[in-house]
Amino acid sequence: MGVAITALVAAMSLAHADALDDIKKAGKIRIAIDLGVPPYGMTDDKLQPTGLDVEAARLLAKDWGLEFEHVPTTGATRIPALQTGKADLVISSLSYTAERAKVIDFSLGYAVLRTVIAAPKSVSVKSLAELDGKTVGTVRGTTHDTQLTKEGPKGMKLVRYEDDATETQAFLSGQVDIFSTAEMMVPQIDKKNPARQVELKFVLDNFKLAVGVKKDEKRLLDEVNAWVAANLKNGRLNELNKKYFGDNLPDLILKQ
Repeated sequence: MGVAITALVAAMSLAHADALDDIKKAGKIRIAIDLGVPPYGMTDDKLQPTGLDVEAARLLAKDWGLEFEHVPTTGATRIPALQTGKADLVISSLSYTAERAKVIDFSLGYAVLRTVIAAPKSVSVKSLAELDGKTVGTVRGTTHDTQLTKEGPKGMKLVRYEDDATETQAFLSGQVDIFSTAEMMVPQIDKKNPARQVELKFVLDNFKLAVGVKKDEKRLLDEVNAWVAANLKNGRLNELNKKYFGDNLPDLILKQ
């Protein structure tokens, strides 16, 4: 009986495809990146993918000797892309939260993201409490969506958009005045329409950005963690941060 059970367990183990082996066999790695969140993900003047996340993804693929395949995604579809097997990894301004960690695994942090509330200069809001009675835009499935849903005042009305580009257009066209976003988006939105006089009102939170890995793919997660640790140590991830943000990575990342 014991031998039969052991054989069954071994067979079940073999039946479970190991993601790392599958990636190596394919010779390429499919990485989901949202190109609507500059400077993490965007397109250059030739409409080619670029940004901190894109460069990090290309670097990982190169270090592993694999072809890089970009999988387009949005804030709301990043995690489903992993769960449904459309992507092997997510490197897409994806911040760690305990809620997300229930459904996917996270690597060590490779960068940071500050989420904020922004609005025109003429609008006075300094805290979550002052959003009571206000309409606030957010991007579906993001950490700021989750935070506003849980911590926002009862009288606040949340309007959810599918991606940052749609939310930005809604603000620029006057559909919404107050919105949550990543800090680095605010000056870029201001450049698109200076007449709106958008500015940062207050910080919602600081988040550690990590690589998303499908749940229970331990070998793949270990490899990603080793890659992050090595590229923090050799300074290449810090150089990417300096290139796109003009500053070194904070201790939150460097002293993990």
